[in-house]
Amino acid sequence: MEDNIMANIRKPRVPKEEQLKFINECRSSGMTDIDWCREHGIAVSTFYYFHRQLLQREFLMADETRVQVLKEPGRSAESQSFMWLFRTGEDGQPAILLYGYTPTRSGNNAADFLDGFQGYLETDGYQGCNKVSGIKRCSCWAHIRRYFVDAIPKGKQLDYDQPAVQGVHYCDRLARLESTITSKYGADHEKRKQMRLEKEKPVLEAFWAWVDSQHPTRNTRLDKALTYVKNRRETSMTYLEDGRCSFTNNLSENAIRPFTLGRKNWLFSDSVEGAQASAITYTMVEMAKAHNLNIYGYLSCILEQRPDESWNDEQLAELAPWSEKLQTLKI
Repeated sequence: MEDNIMANIRKPRVPKEEQLKFINECRSSGMTDIDWCREHGIAVSTFYYFHRQLLQREFLMADETRVQVLKEPGRSAESQSFMWLFRTGEDGQPAILLYGYTPTRSGNNAADFLDGFQGYLETDGYQGCNKVSGIKRCSCWAHIRRYFVDAIPKGKQLDYDQPAVQGVHYCDRLARLESTITSKYGADHEKRKQMRLEKEKPVLEAFWAWVDSQHPTRNTRLDKALTYVKNRRETSMTYLEDGRCSFTNNLSENAIRPFTLGRKNWLFSDSVEGAQASAITYTMVEMAKAHNLNIYGYLSCILEQRPDESWNDEQLAELAPWSEKLQTLKI
């Protein structure tokens, strides 16, 4: 299928008739993601400005998903490549979301993208991110919970004698506390840290004592769940160190979802260049959405300005979705 820009940026909640009209109008122009990025120079300027800003933060999150690229040098068309999502977390500053294509899932790719970053990195359980230097890993409690959910025997979801159900119960208790604390003190990071230590740390201590008391049968789902969480004992506690750290990686999972939904429609990228252009297109669209800007209006503004490599960061900052000059595009 063609790498068509409008197929990439359409929003799931837009009525189907409007989507089709929008896509067909774009297809009639013959413009693809690659053409769009080449003609308007967005990749070199705006994307990399966002990247530089991202690396200056202290709290980031990451996720990745598969993407098929048909014409990758030295690889078959059936090979699985990856689209990464790197974003800012709950630090109280304007959100930044960046997509990046790589031919493999190697942790070296994350290390390269985050070269120069110093701070906390929230991810799922993927151990490849340990290759990123200068960071403190934060593990996702939503993933820990999923392992316990998967370990519950069929029909035993309400049987509290089941160890896996007990594990879920601990996770849910922490999540309820986290929700209450965040709703009351979300903007006050010091208070959020204080309340986590006061309310959540005792639950965590009880949870780890419970984990250490378990002796599951080897190679069962419960054994797998307990091994998973034991391997992340330290990183699952990191979020207590700073109120700006996140309890889960849900923000980045939600941010990469538009790509996974779009993939069901366009299926694959034809070339490496197309996959890279797709990453840039998704970045621009999702940045506009994250800041509640009209997508068409935001893209039009960038295309009218035509930023290139001669622009400095002060000039590029005026095209950031948090720029005061662009707040008229709010929806």
